[in-house]
Amino acid sequence: MIAETTAGSVAETGQDQILAVSNIEVVYDHVILVLKGVSLTVQRGGIVAILGANGAGKTTTLKAISNLLHAERGEVTKGAIVFEGEQVDHLSPNDLVRRGCIQVMEGRHCFGHLSIEENLMTGAFTRRDGKAAIRADLEKIYNYFPRLKQRRGSMAGYTSGGEQQMCAIGRALMSRPKMILLDEPSMGLAPQIVEQIFEIVKDINAKEGVSFLLAEQNTNMALRYATYGYIMETGRVVMDGTAQSLRENEDVKEFYLGVAEGNKKSFRDVKSYKRRKRWLA
Repeated sequence: MIAETTAGSVAETGQDQILAVSNIEVVYDHVILVLKGVSLTVQRGGIVAILGANGAGKTTTLKAISNLLHAERGEVTKGAIVFEGEQVDHLSPNDLVRRGCIQVMEGRHCFGHLSIEENLMTGAFTRRDGKAAIRADLEKIYNYFPRLKQRRGSMAGYTSGGEQQMCAIGRALMSRPKMILLDEPSMGLAPQIVEQIFEIVKDINAKEGVSFLLAEQNTNMALRYATYGYIMETGRVVMDGTAQSLRENEDVKEFYLGVAEGNKKSFRDVKSYKRRKRWLA
């Protein structure tokens, strides 16, 4: 399916960025400023998490990268988005998929009236490498998601939330992506299903070399699997670092991991936020 690479060895060098988002601003309806100077990078073969509460700007960031903003009257008004060394702000979502970047939307958005297998096959609509290669990739998807193989003939609308999430990720993989933008994969799922989904993401990342940028409210789970994280509040990046450093940060523990006691504050009230005013310029 995807070129056989060793994700870890590439990511650890820190030398090869597959995605660079530089100081972007996003405006809706020509008036509402939603993202303010957001910058982030994803190393090839890495798993990077965008963390934050609902409304922080995580989904908007992903849609800015995948060029899905125009459907919601939004646009990137400043900054640059570079994928595989080329600025892609001007490309259509279809063009970006053909270049290897695809988004799995929040809420899964499977075609409810189609079977699981038909949903998966829609992910290959941009491919021109023949039926044999597509069928081979379909079997590889079933190896990652055995439950989907069992339900391959079932209408997607009548499957469970976990099965639909697996179907959405599998459909994205059918396009042979280099990077997947994964929006709130844990939403509405039981904890054991969430862990299963993240384990499969980790497996795909390691075996296929697919990079992941995921937006997630479940900070604890995301930092278990990501290599690097960015924390957003009200449309700005307020903190970033390796997953380990974020897990050990006292402010992150208090605000997002539920470890510390006391009243919850905003990052604006703590020194670690004030030291990072470069994002607010």
